[in-house]
Amino acid sequence: MTERLEDFSLSRKVKTRGSLHKVGIVGAGAMGQEIALVVSQAGLDVVYIDISEERIGEINARLGRLLDEIISKWGMTQNEKKLILSRIRGSVDYHDIFDCNVIIETINTKKRGTNLDLRKEVFKKIEQAVHPEAVILSNTATLMISDIAAVLKHPERAMGMHFISPVRKVKIVEIVRTFNTSEATINCVLKFAQLIGKTPINCGESPGNVTTRMIVPIINEACELIMEGVATVSDVDLAMREGYGLQFGPFEMADRIGLDKVLKWMDNLYDEFGELKYKPSPLIKRMVRANLVGKRVGEGFYKYADDKKIAKPGSIRNLGRA
Repeated sequence: MTERLEDFSLSRKVKTRGSLHKVGIVGAGAMGQEIALVVSQAGLDVVYIDISEERIGEINARLGRLLDEIISKWGMTQNEKKLILSRIRGSVDYHDIFDCNVIIETINTKKRGTNLDLRKEVFKKIEQAVHPEAVILSNTATLMISDIAAVLKHPERAMGMHFISPVRKVKIVEIVRTFNTSEATINCVLKFAQLIGKTPINCGESPGNVTTRMIVPIINEACELIMEGVATVSDVDLAMREGYGLQFGPFEMADRIGLDKVLKWMDNLYDEFGELKYKPSPLIKRMVRANLVGKRVGEGFYKYADDKKIAKPGSIRNLGRA
């Protein structure tokens, strides 16, 4: 066998068993992209899986734009941007996540419903591709991890790890163990959270965890207030920001999350618990049908131009349009 000089290189990284050095992400939508950047910035390699080479090109371009926004606010340098992007690679082949220590499922679709069957299929594909010691996580907010992990041959390797957008700024992450989750898996996820600078919130298995179950009724009640004419969208947001110290008011938060995603959360929680506080507001449904789903498309409860939020002056009966 021919020996190469680089095989003896002292600078070559030695990856010991059990060490965390590479993370896989399956589904590189907005949330998957944010997670990829945070993980790479922490010094870990990232491989993300998406549906096509064309889509991978689009994702890589957006990753660059996201970092440019940080640079424009003096949050990092061009050299740091190059280093972060150098550790991220996209692929359409699940086999490229074989040597990842942690794999995070972050799929999202525009279809109504729970996506449970799709997530199960993704979990099966992940388990077939990765090595036996890899930990498999889901970023789902409102589905039971046990239900998703039921398709695994080794469900003890599965957990929930729910990130909150903007991932770079939010310092917590919700981690959800199931009845089957092993201590080795829990320890790996706690170590991973520490490596990427997040404080873990330990949650027992329950749809919505802590954050989603709390925020859904707030958004629903905010919708009731403006439908009753109690206050405007801007005033409700101002009251909650200044009165209770929220980072974002409920309407701005809904726009940032995406009203289509909020609607899925509401549907899932209402199906699970049957409580009216989770039943989707008719206003949310109307806006999703009109594709006014928030900041991502340039209009939701507010309009957005050049990353600036603009109040809509029209009647709520016209979805804020004059």
